[in-house]
Order: sequence, then C-alpha cells, then structure tokens
Amino acid sequence: MGKNETFEMELLFRALADRTRLRLLNLMGDDELCVCFFVEILRTNQPKISRHLAYLRRAGVVSARREGKWMHYRIVEPPDEHAARIFSEVRQWLREDLPMQRDRERLVKVCCAPQQPVQLRGAPRPLSLTA
Repeated sequence: MGKNETFEMELLFRALADRTRLRLLNLMGDDELCVCFFVEILRTNQPKISRHLAYLRRAGVVSARREGKWMHYRIVEPPDEHAARIFSEVRQWLREDLPMQRDRERLVKVCCAPQQPVQLRGAPRPLSLTA
C-alpha cells in the first residue's frame, strides 16, 4: 500500500471519528440536502456545518453542488472497495442508532411541514426524502 492510500484511509477514519460528521452523514442518508437543513436540525451555525462538510468532502464520502445561493450535499461511495464496505457498515449502524433516528425524524418533520420555519422559507426541499 502506497503512502497516498494510507493517508486516504486515515482521512476516512478521522472523518468518521466525529459525532457531528456522523450526524451529517445520517441526515443525508440517500438524499441530497441543502446546508440550511443541517443548520436547522443540528441547531448549530452554518460555518461549523460547512467545516464539517468540507472535511467529509476531503475524505471522499460527500459531494457538493451549488444551485444559486444554495449548497447541496450528498453521500458518495468511496472508490476503494474496503473503504466502501466500512462506510456502508457505518451508515447501517447510524440508521439503527436511536439518537440518529430522532435526527432523521426531525428532518422529515421539518422538510415535510406545510409551512417551514422562517429561516428555511425559500430553501429548496430535499429531492427525495425517506424516513
């Protein structure tokens, strides 16, 4: 294994070793979400969320796209088969974790509410949100 591959492995594990980043991954699930929803659900500020999302991008497990003023994030599978297997197991563990399930339930409630909170009005809703 080359030095670069070792770095990527370490980066993946460091990315997964933070509760906020795990919560972000859990909230994304199989959906694409605007940063504003992470801010609302995690009840933290946008710069902190953006720093964590940038870390996940560097680790190769999240991609981003801009739509006007909105940044959307989604999970991407690591290209390395071992990393992909570990990442899949972590995501399954997150789906089964009760506090993570509560985050998802709150996201569904906020996204699907007939009237969104003031700070989310005008924000693009997730394209496909599954509970």
